[in-house]
Amino acid sequence: MPVLLEVIATTVADARVAAQAGADRLELVTAMGEGGLTPSLGLIEAVVAAVPIPVNVIVRPHSRSFVYDADDYAVMLRDVRAVKAAGANGIVIGMLDDHGEIDREGLSHAIDAADGLAITFHRAFDEVRDQRKALDVLLAFPAITSVLTSGGKPSVLQAQAEIGEWVRHVSGSHCTVLAGAGLTVDALAGFVNATQVRAVHFGSGVRVDGNGLAPVDANKVAKVRALLGQSEH
Repeated sequence: MPVLLEVIATTVADARVAAQAGADRLELVTAMGEGGLTPSLGLIEAVVAAVPIPVNVIVRPHSRSFVYDADDYAVMLRDVRAVKAAGANGIVIGMLDDHGEIDREGLSHAIDAADGLAITFHRAFDEVRDQRKALDVLLAFPAITSVLTSGGKPSVLQAQAEIGEWVRHVSGSHCTVLAGAGLTVDALAGFVNATQVRAVHFGSGVRVDGNGLAPVDANKVAKVRALLGQSEH
């Protein structure tokens, strides 16, 4: 069974190149240097129209923190509805409370607004106080299909043990561990073998010169796709 390959896109050109080179799914963001913020509606619509693969869109109104106030939530819920209306496959979102735990109420509202879209809980997960507890919280939400994580480390390559543990923890559930941040083409095979992860997320690792602000490199995406086995789309 092939491992799912998700690639970050920040432009329509990125999206086309990634899809043609073998990505299974896109995460569409803007402001990659800030960890990814909500892209414009025009970009979302254009990318959904341009590629045949699923497009998941980050909904993150600012990069100050993952703790949001009522106004932030009002903006996020509007964006979630707009992403749904634009025909995207899913949303990528995350929110914490002041205690470093998942904001369950905020998440519930986002899930309601998403109205059936796939939901990835993003790397806000890497800032929680207790990842095992947080993972159990997320598993209680059937709408959450993926958790994007670096295992709480700056690079996921430093967190093989943690990722392997979370993969085992979610086994048989509706939720997939999406391993990302710091993955490289060279380290990929060993990482997947060690963790048994079923989905990986690439940003800088499949870009020209490994630069997050550079375009997607078709050769790197194709190489990753070959290493992971053939995709099913």
